[in-house]
Amino acid sequence: MNKTLSYNGVEMLYSVTGQGDSDVILMHGWGCSKETVESIRAVAARSHRVLTVDFPGHGGSSEPPLLEDGNVWGVEHFTRLIEHLAVVEGVKNPILIGHSFGGRVAILYASRHADVSRVVLVDAAGVKPRRPLSYYYKVYSFKLAKRLALTFLGKEHGGAVVDRMRARRGSADYSAASVMMRRVLSRVVNEDLCHAMPLIKAPTLLLWGEADTATPLADAQRMERLIPDAGLVSWPGCGHYSFLDNPTAFAAVLHSFINT
Repeated sequence: MNKTLSYNGVEMLYSVTGQGDSDVILMHGWGCSKETVESIRAVAARSHRVLTVDFPGHGGSSEPPLLEDGNVWGVEHFTRLIEHLAVVEGVKNPILIGHSFGGRVAILYASRHADVSRVVLVDAAGVKPRRPLSYYYKVYSFKLAKRLALTFLGKEHGGAVVDRMRARRGSADYSAASVMMRRVLSRVVNEDLCHAMPLIKAPTLLLWGEADTATPLADAQRMERLIPDAGLVSWPGCGHYSFLDNPTAFAAVLHSFINT
């Protein structure tokens, strides 16, 4: 059943399926929607009530508005939204499942809620990547070009030029996003959540594709070291969508973990 949650100017679409004694909150990755993680939902819904969300700016949900201070949403604001959803739906002792960006929200949520019973991080983001020198050259040359464009072309025309430069230089996710969601993405990808990982008390399962280039296996290994009760299962030849690349093995491991 699809529902809509109103929160601080956002209309978030989510679904509630399945039955069970405990709840699962399932969160997709950036540029995706709840349909992307349908196979994960189907496994969890065999034994649990599953709340599957469309994050703001994705699927059927509206984009997040600017904050009062003029900034855009960060991981904190997405996490507060999921916390509000848990209150509205009467969720207690949830199992959190997050793929990619959804893993960021799961990490922050679990780090401050002792009632979380399990955490499943699927090819999850949250470790700020180490950057080569060429990356910083690219960043600072862009910042210089941005300042010059805004100074000599004005806010409106210069801003349009800056957006085009960002689109040409950014990732596929960045290029496909709206102006607002590009700004949000720029903020969230630079948030390092390693400080929150040692605060997670719930048993945590890391499910990973060994050929993942978006969130490499090294990130999973670091998470395993930082989260007190964490274990890692990885599959060779699988990429950033390990649940689609190896659905049978993924389903078996997930079902066993959330029903232990």
